[in-house]
Amino acid sequence: MPARSGAQYIADLKKMKREIWIGGERVDDVTTHPATRRGVESYAHLYDMQYDPALRDVMTYPSPTTGDRVGISFLTPRTPTDLARRREMMRQWANYSGGMMGRTPDYVNTSFMAMAAASDYFAANDPRFGENVRNYYDYIREHDLCLTHTLINPQANRSKGVNEQADPYLPAGIVTTNSDGVVIRGCRMLATSAPLADEIMVFPSTVVKNENADKYAFAFSIATDTPGMKFICRESLDQGKSHFDHPLASRFEEMDAIVVFDDVTVPWERMFLFGDMERCNGCYGATDAVVHMMHQVCIKNIAKAEFLLGVILMMIETVAIEQFQHVQEKAAEVMTYLETMKACLRAAEADAHLDSWGVMTPARMPLDIARNMFPKMYPRIVEIIQLLGASGLMAIATEADFAGPIAADVSKYLQAANADGKERVRLYRLAWDIACSGFGGRQELYERYFFGDPIRMMSALYFGYDKEPLKERIRSFLHQEDASVAPTPVAAGG
Repeated sequence: MPARSGAQYIADLKKMKREIWIGGERVDDVTTHPATRRGVESYAHLYDMQYDPALRDVMTYPSPTTGDRVGISFLTPRTPTDLARRREMMRQWANYSGGMMGRTPDYVNTSFMAMAAASDYFAANDPRFGENVRNYYDYIREHDLCLTHTLINPQANRSKGVNEQADPYLPAGIVTTNSDGVVIRGCRMLATSAPLADEIMVFPSTVVKNENADKYAFAFSIATDTPGMKFICRESLDQGKSHFDHPLASRFEEMDAIVVFDDVTVPWERMFLFGDMERCNGCYGATDAVVHMMHQVCIKNIAKAEFLLGVILMMIETVAIEQFQHVQEKAAEVMTYLETMKACLRAAEADAHLDSWGVMTPARMPLDIARNMFPKMYPRIVEIIQLLGASGLMAIATEADFAGPIAADVSKYLQAANADGKERVRLYRLAWDIACSGFGGRQELYERYFFGDPIRMMSALYFGYDKEPLKERIRSFLHQEDASVAPTPVAAGG
């Protein structure tokens, strides 16, 4: 089948009988439940963009197996032009939400594209697994499925290893195997957008290094309505308010969930790695999946930084504070963040190369720099919005106030130099949803830990950086002999 429309995506979600819990109640239909309905609608809009005549060639390409048009996030790039096409598609999706939706389907799609190309890596664990990962990539591409993932074990006793917990099945682990597949029991976190997804990718946590922890070494992907699996969601940040009052939370609540596996049988054809901790720990780097995921995230983060800078510039204009140097300095600080991220993306694509699997892969180091910078940049940009908004972020009326008996008062007293009261409040409610609301707080926490522990990420960057050429330059400089330098002749008349 070709790329899905939004209506097809919603219809497919309605067919699924899943165990999803929100606020102590089981949710029968995420497409109509107040906590998830509008997030589903936003994801549906992404799929509808694939059918916009103006975006057809930006969003889709002919399937290599059927000729039907499928999503470009599945494209296996072979040339720099392919990378640029994929970037433009991802940019369209990221711009729709201002980068506020962090787990749109293109994120996991790129990882399975890379792993399918590197199927020999999985075949080295078991010949069946190489075929499995190729078949699965074809399956999700041809059905245009929406995937989330879960990688992290529960935070129980963090002073102990994964195999040293009081209950060995607090973290999801292998119970047994049989002719049908592998039985998994335990928990994983954190599955962002799980209620909105067709399938879930359950891959190794890269921080499980214990050589005696093979029980926790596996990689697979299954439907979110697989028997025995339940999703326990956090409190919804969509309070049911209007787009005016909560412009972001009312549109882009993706929902986060923990995943419980109650003796879930994973069919053998859905297993990609099994019982090999070393291969599990090396999976993302060896297949270059992490690089393609970083590429998508960098594009999303640029869209997010652009969106926040736009809000800042509108706030400056609206209340006429552009003449103050401290305001200029804060806006310029955000501009440097944005342009640095854009430079990293450009460098990664300019230095792209065919990897060992024949895939055109962006240069890793610029993307590594970008993913280590953004968790520090984003909270600072949010702080700048708070500093520039000041008490104005507290003095904001609601949409109902502008339609009620005090409309004249709020319109008069909340006006700004360059906007009437309603337009000024509309802008400042957006700033509130970014910098002060529950939705905004979740976004900040999310960006701080998007790729995991920032300290571990920095450590990985340190050990992955090519340090020797720089050290050799210093060694050479320290031991070079002083040389007599003859004076440079001066030309006649000089």
